[in-house]
Amino acid sequence: MKKIVFCLFLLNLFSGSYAQNNGKLIDGMYIQWGYNTEWYTLSNIHFKLTNGDNFTLHKAKAHDKPDFDAILKKPGEISIPQYNYRIGFYINKKHNKAIELNFDHIKYVVTDGQKVKVTGNIDGISVNGDSILNRANFLHLEHTDGGNLLHINYVQQNTILKTVDQKRALINLVWKAGAGINIPRTDFTYRGDRFNNDFHIAGYNLSAEAGARIYPFKNFFLEFTGKSGYVKYINALANTTQLKGNRVTHGFGYFEIIGLFGFDIKF
Repeated sequence: MKKIVFCLFLLNLFSGSYAQNNGKLIDGMYIQWGYNTEWYTLSNIHFKLTNGDNFTLHKAKAHDKPDFDAILKKPGEISIPQYNYRIGFYINKKHNKAIELNFDHIKYVVTDGQKVKVTGNIDGISVNGDSILNRANFLHLEHTDGGNLLHINYVQQNTILKTVDQKRALINLVWKAGAGINIPRTDFTYRGDRFNNDFHIAGYNLSAEAGARIYPFKNFFLEFTGKSGYVKYINALANTTQLKGNRVTHGFGYFEIIGLFGFDIKF
């Protein structure tokens, strides 16, 4: 039902913009590139492994891995840090409404050395107690080749400041809301064995974002936003030969700060 409502909402937006633009569905576009940093809520992480182990880590802490120093060490490899890109399509003549393809390359690392409650079965024995997370003796989990959130946003802008001659926008408030899929490549180590993984569709995400878009030049802009949402991994492990049958499920909330630069492209 929610999918049907969302599709009807998008259909209404496009049909309205089609009429406003005298038969043109799209009235321009923009592209953006930038970087981000995140904070995550606690997460209950469920593991169901082919060796029979079936257990849950309760309220596990995680942190991001911005890797901003990589920009200085390897300037040519701009996709090593946590990055973002957007491709947006304006759907009205004022260019204050858009539909946007939004990709966030986030990194999620379950913090080593923390004490968490573990419940379930390990080695055929029922467990219900605290354990210390570490790579060598227990486990380590991270989505660092990307948590990779791909989604579609509805975008709206409101101009709050124009240039002295009032001919164009100088500062716009911008807000976005959307939903989409997760395409992670997860790094998983269990009792000293590190498992290879593949990129795959692993779940879904919902988000809302707001901030400011600053136009120092007519078609070039800077955008600074705060973003919050929910991510659900239905299975963070790909069905590769090495990981076949293993399953990792969890969800978490997040808050993200994003800085981007962008270009408007007018048709």
